[in-house]
Parts: sequence; structure tokens; C-alpha cells
Amino acid sequence: MLDALTRSGWNNYSLFLREDGMLIGYLETPDFQQALRRMEREPVNARWQAEMQPYFTTPAGRPDQNMVRIEEVFHLA
Repeated sequence: MLDALTRSGWNNYSLFLREDGMLIGYLETPDFQQALRRMEREPVNARWQAEMQPYFTTPAGRPDQNMVRIEEVFHLA
């Protein structure tokens, strides 16, 4: 999975989980939509999503198909 994420342009990927179950993922990439498309083509992604499905409450589809992008409002470099 790590190799697939790297090939797809996902860098510094992290997940954060609140006690109430809210999960936030963070990644850095030059092109978010392209990174999603590339990951979609990775065979390991389908296997991973199927295995993780029981742990997510989503409207429909796989967890990775229900991501909501949160806009960055502040960054101190």
C-alpha cells in the first residue's frame, strides 16, 4: 500500500481519529484529483478498501470514494 500511495503521488499521508469516530486524513500532493485517479488504478487499493469497509459509515461506495476535501485556511512555513 505504501508503494502504491507513493507511486500515486501521496506524500506525508496521515490519519487522525477523534474519540467520537471522526476520521481526518492528511496528505500532500501537487495535484489532488490526479493522485486520487492514480490510486484508483492501484489493485492494492481495491483490496484495502474492501478490507476497511466494515470500519466506516459511508453513504454509498467505498470509503475512499466519499472523501470530502477540507480547505486549508492557514499554513505557517
